[in-house]
Amino acid sequence: MFSKRVLLLAVLLVTFAFANSSETGLINLNNLQKEATEKTAEINRSYYSLLDFDDESEYEFATRGLIAAPEILELKDSTGKVVWSQKAYGFLDESETIPDTANPSLWRHTVLNHSYGLFEVCDGIYQVRGYDLTNLTLIETESGGWIIFDPLMSRECSEAAMRLVEEHFGKRPLMAIVISHPHVDHFGGIKGVIQEDQVADRSLSIEEQISSGKVPIIVPEGFTEHAVSENLFVGTAMARRAAYQYGVLLEKSERDSLSIGIGLGQSTGTLTFILPTHEVKKTGEKIVIDGVEMVFQMTPGTEAPAEMNTYFPQFKALWMAENCTGTLHNLYTLRGAEVRDGNAWAKYILEAIALFGSEAELTFQSHNWPHWGNDVIIKYMEDTAAVYKFIHDQTLMYINLGYTSDEISNMIHLPEYLEKVWYTRQCYGTVAHNSKAVYQKYMGWYDANPVNLNPLTPSERARKFVEYLGDTDRVLEMAYRDFLAGEYQWVAEITNILVYSDPQNTAARYLCADALEQLGYQSESGTWRNAYLTAALELRMGNLKDESKLAKGSTDILTNLTVEMLLDYMGMLIDANEAEDIDITFNLVLTDSHERYFVHLFHGVLLYYKDQTRETADATLTCPKIGLLTIISMNEAQQKQLIIIDGDEDILKKLTQAMVTMDRTFNIVEP
Repeated sequence: MFSKRVLLLAVLLVTFAFANSSETGLINLNNLQKEATEKTAEINRSYYSLLDFDDESEYEFATRGLIAAPEILELKDSTGKVVWSQKAYGFLDESETIPDTANPSLWRHTVLNHSYGLFEVCDGIYQVRGYDLTNLTLIETESGGWIIFDPLMSRECSEAAMRLVEEHFGKRPLMAIVISHPHVDHFGGIKGVIQEDQVADRSLSIEEQISSGKVPIIVPEGFTEHAVSENLFVGTAMARRAAYQYGVLLEKSERDSLSIGIGLGQSTGTLTFILPTHEVKKTGEKIVIDGVEMVFQMTPGTEAPAEMNTYFPQFKALWMAENCTGTLHNLYTLRGAEVRDGNAWAKYILEAIALFGSEAELTFQSHNWPHWGNDVIIKYMEDTAAVYKFIHDQTLMYINLGYTSDEISNMIHLPEYLEKVWYTRQCYGTVAHNSKAVYQKYMGWYDANPVNLNPLTPSERARKFVEYLGDTDRVLEMAYRDFLAGEYQWVAEITNILVYSDPQNTAARYLCADALEQLGYQSESGTWRNAYLTAALELRMGNLKDESKLAKGSTDILTNLTVEMLLDYMGMLIDANEAEDIDITFNLVLTDSHERYFVHLFHGVLLYYKDQTRETADATLTCPKIGLLTIISMNEAQQKQLIIIDGDEDILKKLTQAMVTMDRTFNIVEP
């Protein structure tokens, strides 16, 4: 009997052990997607006791007022590439139950985001929802024209949205465009509704623009600076990280990408940009366009550095931009951005209640669906403000008790009341990573422990870990046991160390992917789910370096950059290690903007002096502003066409030889 037990144990050990670190000897360890484990299913089932799934109020709001919708919605660009698809989410209609591979709260939210078409918000206010990440909002004017708020992210999407509007209402004149804030999903589709020659003269007053017969573009103060800088200075990195956040590399299915909380995801069409013609600068500013009065409330530093709410007295309707969205938003967004001020965010929502709450009968916004009824919207706004205020205040309390960012993010939990409210659920932002944003805002990256003052790089640290751990096979065996026990976060951490030490360790890659996949299935936040599942995909299949699924960059933004922004960007492209021995100077004379600069590149640093030229410069470059783009793109043929060089003929070659080429597909989950 004893010998049989020994034999059985030996068989089990052989079954579960690795032959070596590069072979997949464990059960189910391969590059295929997996089903939810029993541990994940158990965690997801717990949401049914936490939340009231019989409460249909948000579903009623999300579907209320539907006027028209195509049976199938799938939008393509001129090359035939699908840039937006509701068709891809057909599996939601076919599924009778929520699968174990999806957090039930996120699945429910995805069903609501799957409601698309032309909706009536109230008599005179309409929205096209579900045609992009954002809503296209239309305000009917006295003479039957439109004021459009936030014309979506992609030109193809806004064109399709306007076709739907015109099928129902006919073609109507465009009276104005209002853009609530400078994130690309709110302005990138502008050329789907208007062209440059239709835009009002920005040198005129807003009253003169309105009476000119052309279309004013109204934005909050600081809009242009933030719109172009965010999409330039770290635009390449943001685009790559956004692919993780928005799940653009993933399929749409029960085991793949679902909603991201503020919409189904990012459209991948053509981004466009037109300079605005009027900036709103103070709360209380009123603009009347063809009988429609708009009262603006400035909310800087909330969801965006420049943002504004708008109240429509005649409709008793309050546009909350992206300050209320029907889900917990981000104080820090995973694609990367400046952290946002949770305290200010709460303050401006409360200010909106004080300014407009006694009259308003509905709130509507750039994402998700409206809410109706004065009592409902006051509660909606107050609860939303309370969530941001809670995260802000509790994080500061823990900071002053000596806790670090990682400790706080694991300690802080919403009060029971706020945790159970559907429109404050964590389908986009999370309490955990928002608390880290508060920590970062006040304390920065350093946790005061000198061990963390100047840590090793991830690859160096990984190599030392492996050196100390010794037997990688044994580590993987232990990690697999922890995986079977449901310790997915730890398994992901330890196996990712092995991947950073040896990216060719297939077993570590697959086990890390399996752990991340289960974390994705459990995630209520759509962006967390996308990040986990995209990392799992790339660990299994490798980084495919596929840019075809990304949105098309916009030359509109580049051509509207200031000269100083272009020079700053030029400096960011220079690899100081390669430029250590370069010392050049040149005068820059811009023929269209009539600006002059003296530029000095030395020891890898690009300095410039505005309104100066110097006789001692190595050369003088004379060109229109667009000529600077040919330097940035290192396009020698276009440089010869656009730039006149007086002096050192090799000046551009010396300037660009140390410039790097940006990579929108750099590695994230491996070195």
